[in-house]
Amino acid sequence: MKNRIFGIGLAITLGFTFFCCQKEKEYVDKIYEKPEIVPEAPSTFMSPEESMKTFYLPEGFKVELVASEPMVDEPVAIAWDGDGRMYVAEMNTYMQDVDGSGTKRSISKIKLLEDLDGDGKMDKSTVFVDSLMLPRMILPLENELIVNETFSYDLWSYKDTDGDGVADEKKRVYYNENKRGGNLEHQQSGLLWNLDNWVYTTYNPARFRFKKNEVVVDTLENMTKGQWGLTQDDMGIMYYSTAGAENPAYGFQQHAVYGAYDPPGRLEKGFMEPWPVVGTPDVQGGPKRLREDNTLNYFTGVAGQEIYRGHKLPKFMYGDLFIPEPVGRLIRRAKVKNENGKRVLYNPYEKTEFMASTDLNFRPVQAKTGPDGALYIVDMYRGIIQESNWTREGSKIRPVIVRKGLDKNIGKGRIYRIVHEDITPDKRPNLLGKSASELIEFLGHPNGWYRNTAQKLIILKEDMSVVSELKEIALDNTSFFSGDKDLVLQRIHALYTLEGLDALDKELIAEKLNDEDSRVKVIAIRLADRFLKEGDTSFLPKLKELAGCDDIEIINQIALSLRNSKDEKATEILNAIGSDFSENEIIAHSVKESLKKDDSKLAKLKEQFASKTMGQRQTIFKGYDIYNELCITCHGADMEGAKNEDGSYIAPTLIGSPRVTGSKSTLTKILLNGLIGPIDGKDYGIMLPLKSNGDQWIADVLSYVRAVNEASLVSRKDVRITRSETKEREDYWTLDALEKEEKK
Repeated sequence: MKNRIFGIGLAITLGFTFFCCQKEKEYVDKIYEKPEIVPEAPSTFMSPEESMKTFYLPEGFKVELVASEPMVDEPVAIAWDGDGRMYVAEMNTYMQDVDGSGTKRSISKIKLLEDLDGDGKMDKSTVFVDSLMLPRMILPLENELIVNETFSYDLWSYKDTDGDGVADEKKRVYYNENKRGGNLEHQQSGLLWNLDNWVYTTYNPARFRFKKNEVVVDTLENMTKGQWGLTQDDMGIMYYSTAGAENPAYGFQQHAVYGAYDPPGRLEKGFMEPWPVVGTPDVQGGPKRLREDNTLNYFTGVAGQEIYRGHKLPKFMYGDLFIPEPVGRLIRRAKVKNENGKRVLYNPYEKTEFMASTDLNFRPVQAKTGPDGALYIVDMYRGIIQESNWTREGSKIRPVIVRKGLDKNIGKGRIYRIVHEDITPDKRPNLLGKSASELIEFLGHPNGWYRNTAQKLIILKEDMSVVSELKEIALDNTSFFSGDKDLVLQRIHALYTLEGLDALDKELIAEKLNDEDSRVKVIAIRLADRFLKEGDTSFLPKLKELAGCDDIEIINQIALSLRNSKDEKATEILNAIGSDFSENEIIAHSVKESLKKDDSKLAKLKEQFASKTMGQRQTIFKGYDIYNELCITCHGADMEGAKNEDGSYIAPTLIGSPRVTGSKSTLTKILLNGLIGPIDGKDYGIMLPLKSNGDQWIADVLSYVRAVNEASLVSRKDVRITRSETKEREDYWTLDALEKEEKK
């Protein structure tokens, strides 16, 4: 491997130009003195002012009340329009008693809140949309709000045409005849307008592009799936989380368009341990999820995470990830560091959180960067935070809910903003009345909310008169700042604004491959994907040249982007990168995945299984990888058995095998414990047990083999059940023994 030096350029690439080591050290040293843990607190409702007294924050930070009941009721998500008016999605039927009675009544609302005097506190609340089924996603466009409701994939546009704060025009802009079944917690969220102008959600593999008079729909083959919450950094890298899998952060190693990839070590050791200041008796996992002091010992309710990209908190917080944990009544602040190309999250505090409360009803479910530069927190402020599937009779949590009276605590909600005592937040923005030309100046604003909102509004206006000005900005090579403008981020947003206007030509991209700043180069390489996919080879010589630079982010982006080119020269560049960086797990993975473009068999499989669901295709193709890494040696590339030199077969055929197409349980048993003895009258030797691998690993490879045989797939649950049933078995299976098992 060549001696590559990962230097200052990478820090710039990740957008951490605001990071100041000395200030950060002083800040960490001044974290609040952690109080004595309150093992058992009362569940009594507190007024907003009383509840705020229970908050612990680092020195210099304070919480301000933005809105509370009766202005808001059961808030779960917020978003601002271009003039800073706040839309609030409410789930008014969520867990109104311990059984979740009446949850599916369509009486939930979206409120429109306004700060009329500019003091940061909302003065006016209007019901913008009524009679909704648990609204879960909201996206303000130019003069409309896009809304999704629970149990549906559909997207609706709501407009207020007479200016009274109430929507009077409703139109469905995306229709999916399928209904989203299952538990309401295990459904999509998001509607995040990404830097790349696609709007992403979490569970649904579809992504959307909103234009003036149409919605374009696309699907991604291997998109990361998340639960409640979706956020992005300055480079459009998205961060996911899931409460169901107790995973506070993942999906952030690469842009979602290149597929899901979560390398080991992305979280520092101990990151999964939260540090509440109050006992957590109402945790779904029961005593195993509690420390001796009765506090939560593992993230479980993670939701609504946010990369802070504002400008009115200390600069060393810019780019940090904030993760609300409503079960633990806290918010984790995480530093995002780059270690030889791998993004790794760290808790900057020693066994302490950025924010924590002793109020049992404090339920932070979303964090958001506000137009004023502050960090906003949505507090559902309630007793029960778990859905009724987990509070049934016999559950570990139900007796605690009843004992503490948490089921009685409903019908309230608070929205806060976190500010610093030495920094005054901005006033409300005024972008909706501006022309496309007037909006351009905000593409370099120090607050990411302004940059993304200005880009979105310019694109929605479809005013092509600004194209020349945008190109002029993009062509500039000045680094860092001019006044309070970040000229590098301004260039990036100018490029993507041009892309959103369908006005980005390959000549401009080629010019930006020579930009002084590595962040812009990374974006230019990513923007070249479309041309590479169309068969354009003009970028390849420059990409080959850049592949010899010292910036790992640039190298990795080249490796990711070249999967779009089928040209032999692209393969040559990938092989060279793979050779040079064989010891770098991030680049090695990107190269490996990109070289699959030359795999004609994989292409045929993708065509064969195109009608499968996204989840099914993911497990089949993961199984394909496993098979080619392990099984192919004995069973052959065609699954018909690999041949010895004498013409005999090392292993039996898997095509049409009754063991493959028959009982899932029997096939799983073979993989778990191995197989010995004759098969169809022939002795092939021993198939070794593979039980040391995880349930999903086994499910994936078995699903691939069965899919090729046109049999149903194997789920992780299938494997888990079979593993449990045979946990005492140590011996290999024989076909006779398996036959006896089936007859039981």
